[in-house]
Amino acid sequence: MSDIESYLQKQTSPRGRSAYQTGQSLEQWRRQLRVRIIDRLGGFPSVVSELNPVMLERTVCDGYIRERVEITTYAGLRMPIYLLIPDMVSATKESRPAIIACHGHGYGSREISGMEPDGSPRRGEPGLHKDFAVALVQRGYVVAAPELLGFGDRRLEEDREAPPGASSCTKIAAHLLMTGHTLAGHRIYETMRVLDYVTTRPEADPARIGSMGISGGGLVTAFTAALDERCRAAVVSGYASTFQGSILDRNHCLDNYIPGILREAELPDIIGLIAPRPLFIEAGSEDQVFPLPTAKEAYARLTEIYEQAGAQKWLDADFFTGGHEISGAKAYDWLDNVL
Repeated sequence: MSDIESYLQKQTSPRGRSAYQTGQSLEQWRRQLRVRIIDRLGGFPSVVSELNPVMLERTVCDGYIRERVEITTYAGLRMPIYLLIPDMVSATKESRPAIIACHGHGYGSREISGMEPDGSPRRGEPGLHKDFAVALVQRGYVVAAPELLGFGDRRLEEDREAPPGASSCTKIAAHLLMTGHTLAGHRIYETMRVLDYVTTRPEADPARIGSMGISGGGLVTAFTAALDERCRAAVVSGYASTFQGSILDRNHCLDNYIPGILREAELPDIIGLIAPRPLFIEAGSEDQVFPLPTAKEAYARLTEIYEQAGAQKWLDADFFTGGHEISGAKAYDWLDNVL
């Protein structure tokens, strides 16, 4: 190991001042760490903008209605969302549990909603996302699939002619970092605004809102659930790990990097802020992005936190045979049980 590697390892090794200590008050720990994480993310607006939702399109699909709605998140920033509503809701007028479905790197919300990049129905294989928003609405959930900043319709103009899977993450993240903000923070806050919107919809039960995300969407799901208790349950797929074992171990998109976050806590402690609410981890045996050994290391740490919270029954995982992808084999049934 060169002196450079040795130096970097020494700099990034401490667990952080806000790591949970056995016997510590969980409530005090949660409260303090949440404040520090929001600060590291660049802070959230002190004034909440009006959502001003606008319906862009409404499509009748097999077993559900798909709406394209646009809301205001930050002042001057609009976010499109696909809202998938089961036919049973229209028939019974009863509210249903809802899921915020967060896509990872790819071509955005269409990729998890059964569509090709141009919005036409899926023709080929669904890829790592497995059209999981559609899988959830087919199980009776109201599903909100936001277009995360930097993907799909929310790319910079200069990237609009690039292949559909190309993102604007690097430039947006770099510009936000220069202003003391982060792309991760923007995506997390915008997902909180999606929660704001979903709670206004009569089809969704505000007491039964969960979230599910894969890869970069796993980051958004994990951090949003950690910071916002309106998220009653979370499925984190292809992301639960340690900063040391993935983010610092290989080259990642710039949207994963949060200045100073290691001074606060390692990733499992941050995800542990979800306790005692239900949490499910998915990790593939052949995942080369967030490797299985560090996913299991994170799960062991999460188990400690959930045990301290007296909530171990609300923590579960599926270490499945597969790669960097959604599984759903156990996660969907788990969501049915907790929501």
